[in-house]
Amino acid sequence: MKQEIKQLLPADFHPSSRVWIYQSNRPFSEKEKLEINEQLHQFTSQWNAHGAPVKGWGQLLFDQVIVLIADESNVGVSGCSTDSSVRIVKSIERQYEVNLFDRLSLAFVVKDKLQLLPMAQLQYALEKGFIDENTLYVNNTVLTLGEMKEKWLLPLKESWLAKKFSLA
Repeated sequence: MKQEIKQLLPADFHPSSRVWIYQSNRPFSEKEKLEINEQLHQFTSQWNAHGAPVKGWGQLLFDQVIVLIADESNVGVSGCSTDSSVRIVKSIERQYEVNLFDRLSLAFVVKDKLQLLPMAQLQYALEKGFIDENTLYVNNTVLTLGEMKEKWLLPLKESWLAKKFSLA
C-alpha cells in the first residue's frame, strides 16, 4: 500500500516540498472525484506566489483525501498563495457538502479502504478488534513530500497515537 501511494505522488518534486492534507468526512462518488481532480489540476496549473508560478500538484487519494503539494525549490509559497489553496479546498467543501477540516476524525486503512474513526472511539475500536496495532494509520500531520512518502501510512504502533493509547 505504501509503495502504491509513492507511485501516485509526483516523482519530480523535491522531498522538502510542502504538503497539505484535507480529509473528507465521506468518500466522493466517481463523478465527484473526476470533478475534484479537474479543479485541483486547474488550481495547481495556475497557482502563483507573488506573480511567480508555483510548481504545484493536487489530487484526491483514497476517494476522500485531498493532497496539495508545492515544490518550493524555485518559488516559495507565502501567505497569499497558501490562502488561495485554502480557498479552493473550502470551495470544494461547500460544493460537495463535506467537512474537510475535522482534525478529530482519524483515518485508518481497513481492507484497502479508508475508515474514519472519531478519536474518542479509538480505545473502543482497539478493544473490540476493529483495528489493531498493525492497522495502517493515515498520518495527516506530515508536512513534506519526503515525510509523506515515509510516514503518511504507518502501522498504528509506530504513530503518535501509540503512546496515547499505550501501544508503544
